[in-house]
Amino acid sequence: MSEAQPRRRRWLTVLLLGVVLLVGATIGVYWGDLQQTALDPKAPFQTYKPPPAPDYARPEAWWLAPSGPPNRPSDVFFIAPTTYDGGRHWNAPIDDREADETFREVMAPNYVGPFVSVGRVFAPKYRQASLYSLLTLREDAREARRFAYGDVQEAFRTYVQRDNGGRPFILVGVEQGGTLGLRLLDEEIARDPALRSRLVAAYLIDTVAPADRPPIPPCVERGQTGCLAAWTRVEEGKLDTAKRRLDRALVWNDRGELVNLTPRPALCFNPVLGAVTDQAAPPRLHQGAANATGLEWGARPAFLARQVSARCEAGVLHVSKPRSSSLRKSGSWADRRKAPGFNLFYADLEADAKARLATYGTRSETPAS
Repeated sequence: MSEAQPRRRRWLTVLLLGVVLLVGATIGVYWGDLQQTALDPKAPFQTYKPPPAPDYARPEAWWLAPSGPPNRPSDVFFIAPTTYDGGRHWNAPIDDREADETFREVMAPNYVGPFVSVGRVFAPKYRQASLYSLLTLREDAREARRFAYGDVQEAFRTYVQRDNGGRPFILVGVEQGGTLGLRLLDEEIARDPALRSRLVAAYLIDTVAPADRPPIPPCVERGQTGCLAAWTRVEEGKLDTAKRRLDRALVWNDRGELVNLTPRPALCFNPVLGAVTDQAAPPRLHQGAANATGLEWGARPAFLARQVSARCEAGVLHVSKPRSSSLRKSGSWADRRKAPGFNLFYADLEADAKARLATYGTRSETPAS
């Protein structure tokens, strides 16, 4: 064998290795785009045939709906965040197995959990807009999100007529559920004096809400009732991320259309301080985060207190990096773009809801002068 042959093989090996590294680097750079493209239904919403509508008179249309006499002082109407990735549908079928598992294993224990002690929980399934529709500003995606609201509106009306019975209630929405909750406040609650008088508070978690014309007054102090607590958060120091979050944020206009928030200001509630304020909350005031994913329903998670600081700046809640690794996003590419499998403000929200409900009870028991 000549000396040239081993030399050629070495060069060929180096060349192949270079090609592999180049391909790998290219895939890494464009991996998000590839994943997002894979979730695109690739059909115009105008010609899309959505899954069958839920029948809220039937138990299977609800993730959570108590039976029997009331065993809590109030109710909680909970609008879930996105649990459906997409691919086949713009809007999820309510019987999608993976979406159902994500709600029960991740979303319910982390985001319903803080409110279980204060209210009976009503959580409707709905034809939620897919994760893909939240990653693009295309008109098709906006249509899918508007379509999802129709189910939530119908579920809320069913709850009011059949289950509420004049009781005080708390509205909770997370991420997409918060955006839908914002419109529910405007269309159903703020315009009905009886309903508005029974609203203890509305918590719209990881949700951008307009600060200039909110549907109900913002929560500016602890114990205030009938008010709105809404915020979207970023990791402390990521100013570009905060700006991009607001630049891409969609809110409802007077015609029920989703339009860009910019240049309007965003509302920022600090859950550690229990108020819309620019004041900074140091870690010593943080009552406790929890990673409740996979926890048996109804079990109380262990709290991790003094994990983060939080402050509102230009309409965004800037939160320091949690000390515990269990409070950092993980999972697949799609999982990391949904509401996280932990709640940084679990104990803070639980205490806040209890305080507002206590104020509401005191107010309702005070005789009119």
